[in-house]
Amino acid sequence: MQAAYITETGGPEQIQVGELPNPKPGAGEVLVRVQAASVNPIDTYIRGGLVPMELPMPFVIGSDLAGEVIEVGEGVSGWTAGDRVWASNQGLLGRQGTSAERACVAADYLHAIPENVSAEDAAAVALVGITAHIGMVLRAKVQAGETVLVNGGAGGVGSMVVQIGKALDARVIATAGSDDRVAKAKKLGADEVIHYNTEDVTARVQALAPDGVNVLWETRREADFEWAVPLLAKRGRMVVMAGREARPVFPVGPFYVKDCELHGFAMFNYSAAEQRQCGEDLNRWLAEGKLRANIDRTLPLAEAAVAHRLQEENTIHGAGTLAGKIILKL
Repeated sequence: MQAAYITETGGPEQIQVGELPNPKPGAGEVLVRVQAASVNPIDTYIRGGLVPMELPMPFVIGSDLAGEVIEVGEGVSGWTAGDRVWASNQGLLGRQGTSAERACVAADYLHAIPENVSAEDAAAVALVGITAHIGMVLRAKVQAGETVLVNGGAGGVGSMVVQIGKALDARVIATAGSDDRVAKAKKLGADEVIHYNTEDVTARVQALAPDGVNVLWETRREADFEWAVPLLAKRGRMVVMAGREARPVFPVGPFYVKDCELHGFAMFNYSAAEQRQCGEDLNRWLAEGKLRANIDRTLPLAEAAVAHRLQEENTIHGAGTLAGKIILKL
């Protein structure tokens, strides 16, 4: 099979695209013909060795996939050849990745692709959708009528937070850094969008939510708690999703006197069973048209290194040339 893989960690130039042996499903596994795989920041960290993990070499890169079941292993029930499926949480913790024509996935990590949803869209929603669901539903427990502020509402995870917020009947305020991204966040359903390069975000949020926001989702790698905490309502919740090396100042006093909560999490710390609710909700919202993929561009598997370089430039170096997911189409 054709696959994008590495034989040692390092920069995007370490990615090779070539033939690897076809995998065989073991007990509890399902063999999937991959039709689309998305690129995520975590994929670049693992490939670069920034997140030390056990990597079976040669190591196929990628966390997400969407495709069709080819074969099921011993003990698998509920899946048959021809089923359309998506999955995330691959390519880490000793598991091979997804940027290949075929991939073996533990059956517990598989979700059905709803009718009328493309493989590209399913792959694009996978990791970012589960991440947003964990933060919004399992951790912050967003309720109907609450106000959610998403700092960066047009990106991969941010666009999912906007849409999940609306699916939960919350009021959503988003920030974005260009006219195009402001328009995108509005199209995705945000009630209000603030252009953070031309507007005073603090003043606008305070005008829109005089009593504070109930949930503030920070997508940046370096959270500014001095900015965020004053914007939280009493018993407000803040969610951070990035910044492994970040060490920002934290205003303890202003935070605790309002009974606020801070939530940080890594998606891959949640088991497949814990993520089952995430997949079920995402599929329901996809089927109902309440959730749409945010795809910036689609590239062939042969350009996997180009895709990783672009993701890295935006995630780590803030290039601002990416507003959504990169999909590798097989």
